[in-house]
Amino acid sequence: MLFVLILAAALWGLGALMGAPVRARLTMVGVLLAGVLVIQLTLPEGAALRVATGGSPAPWLLLGALGGVVWGYGGVLGALRSRGAARAAEAGIGQDGAPSPSGRPEAFRPAELERYARHIMLRELGGPGQQRLKAARVLVIGAGGLGSPVLLYLAAAGVGTIGVIDDDEVDNSNLQRQVIHADARIGMPKVRSAQIAMEALNPFIAVQPYKRRLDAALAADLFPAHDLILDGTDNFDTRYLVNAAAVAAGKPLVAAAIAQWEGQISVYDPARGAPCYACVFPNRPAAGLAPTCAEAGVAAPLPGVLGTMMAVEALKVLTGAGTPLRGRMLIYDALEGESRQITVRRAPACPVCGGVHPAPAT
Repeated sequence: MLFVLILAAALWGLGALMGAPVRARLTMVGVLLAGVLVIQLTLPEGAALRVATGGSPAPWLLLGALGGVVWGYGGVLGALRSRGAARAAEAGIGQDGAPSPSGRPEAFRPAELERYARHIMLRELGGPGQQRLKAARVLVIGAGGLGSPVLLYLAAAGVGTIGVIDDDEVDNSNLQRQVIHADARIGMPKVRSAQIAMEALNPFIAVQPYKRRLDAALAADLFPAHDLILDGTDNFDTRYLVNAAAVAAGKPLVAAAIAQWEGQISVYDPARGAPCYACVFPNRPAAGLAPTCAEAGVAAPLPGVLGTMMAVEALKVLTGAGTPLRGRMLIYDALEGESRQITVRRAPACPVCGGVHPAPAT
C-alpha cells in the first residue's frame, strides 16, 4: 500500500512540475487507484501484485469514496461560484474590481462576489439586489440592544455606507444583550466600538460614526443624505424626533421597540402610503405604562430577534424584495413563543404626515 501511495505522490509531483492542471493530476491519480482496485478485485488472495498493493480492496474503496466526496464538493462549489459570477455579470458587476463594461460604478471585487454569493443566488436579490445594497446609505439611530444586531447584519449583508449615531459609552451592564460590544471596550464610545466590530466583520463597507445626541438640527442635516433610517432607541422623545425628521426628508423608517419579553416592529413610510410613527402612536403613554429596559428589564436574546427583523426589513426596503412591513405591525411575544400582525393605517389628520401624498407607483 505504501508503494501505491508513493507512486501517487510521484504522479502528482510530476504533473505539478510539468504544469498540468489540478483536474489532470487528479485524473492520473484516479486512474492509478482504479488500476489498484482492478488488481485487488481480480487477482487471487496471496498473489504477489495484490499483496504489494495492499492485499485487500477495502482501504482503496474507502479512499475512493472519500475522494469522490471531495471531488463532488469541489464541483458543487465551483458551480455555485460560476452561477454567482454569471448572475453578477448579468447585473453588470465587474469581476476584477474595475468598472464593468456597462459603466456601472461600485463594481465588486472577486472577494466580494465570493462573500455575497449566497445573496446573489437568491432569486429575490441576485446581482442587482446586491449592487443596490452596496450603493445604499443607511443611518442607524442607537448602537445598543436593537442597534447591535442591526449594525452587524447590515455590515455582513454588504450595505455600502452605514452611519451610526449614539452619544453613550459601553458599560458593563450593556454586555448582557448589546452583542456588538466587548468587555475589552468598556468605556469606549459605542459608535467607535460598533465601528471596530463592523469593520472587522466586513472590510468592504464604510462606517460613519457620530458620537452625538440626536437633535432636530443633526437629523435635518443627516437624514436627506441616506436612503433609509433605522430607529433602535428606547425613549419616546427620540422616536418622535426621528419620525418627524424621516417624514420631512421623505425617507422610510424601520423602527422597533422592546420591553421585558415582548417587541414590535413596523416600516413607517407615508411617502409610499404607509402610516408614520405618529399615526400609530399619536400620544406618549402615561408615565409608568411603557418603562424602559433599564427600568423593567429585558431578556438578553429579545433585542437580537427584533434587531435582526429590522435588518431583514432594511434589506427588503433597499432591494425591493418581498413585502416590507408597511401598514403592518408585527408583535412578538418571546415568553409565549407567539407572534401576530395587526394592520396600521395613516391618520388623515396626523400633524406630522397629514400633508404627505404617496408617490405614484412605478
